[in-house]
Amino acid sequence: MSTANIGKPGISGWSGRTIASVVVLIFVLFFAIPIVWLLLATTKSARELTTGHPFSIGGLDGLRTNGEQMFAFQDGAVTAWIGNSALYAVGALVIALIAGIPAGYALALTRFRFRRLLLVLTLIVMLIPNTALVLPIFLELTKVGLIGSPFSVILPMSFFPFGVYLTYIYFSTSIPRDLLAAARIDGCHEFQVFSKVALPLAAPIVALVAFFSFVQSWNNFFLPFVMLPSSDGYPIQVGLTSLLASTPAFNPSSAGTQSVQLPTLALATVVSVLPVLIVFLFSQRFLVAGMTAGGTKE
Repeated sequence: MSTANIGKPGISGWSGRTIASVVVLIFVLFFAIPIVWLLLATTKSARELTTGHPFSIGGLDGLRTNGEQMFAFQDGAVTAWIGNSALYAVGALVIALIAGIPAGYALALTRFRFRRLLLVLTLIVMLIPNTALVLPIFLELTKVGLIGSPFSVILPMSFFPFGVYLTYIYFSTSIPRDLLAAARIDGCHEFQVFSKVALPLAAPIVALVAFFSFVQSWNNFFLPFVMLPSSDGYPIQVGLTSLLASTPAFNPSSAGTQSVQLPTLALATVVSVLPVLIVFLFSQRFLVAGMTAGGTKE
């Protein structure tokens, strides 16, 4: 057997890498092109958007004009919608952390009756689509008179079984039980063991649960759409439907003083995702670095 070709990539190796590179490039372009177009659209006028090159750059004047039109829509409705989204997302996040982190700890590191049943129910609820729960939640909140209030959105969104399961997995695999046992021997009761020993070591999972809860709540559309009858309480994701309905390109009957042009709609779409992007950019370093924090070898 000849050894001349040992260590040299064969034709099949190079062809496999080429095919993989082409496939990756296609997927990158598939997702990147719409995002680039959307960002460039915010800098153009309506005429430039429809008659100019799709990937030409408008200018700061176009961006400023679109921003003024967006924030002037319905006397500043967009600003109110962004504030509502922040209220709902942060409120649900706080309750999800207060309820979910101790619940995951209890399922992972304590023993009590029906523990396994609760864990199985948590997994089952995770598999149920959120939209399937909207109707029973709506009927339940109608009975207690919360429909139309911020609590009709915050309370259901704070129910976050995925966060409970993430916490359960982390406490089950990353917290040394000997450390908790030593704290109990030193006289700590269970709440002190959780708050003074386990919780400081769980900073990575707290950050992950907070991030996922915030993203899910901020992007939630169907639940607030059903629970909030008045546009004054809409979050930005639901408010975008009002902007869409006022865009003549999508709804010809909306032409008038409150009509919204396509570049303004594009800018509102970008603004609606900016908070999530900002939170991710500022937290990713902590999330990635914190994944190894608190880990000890037994």
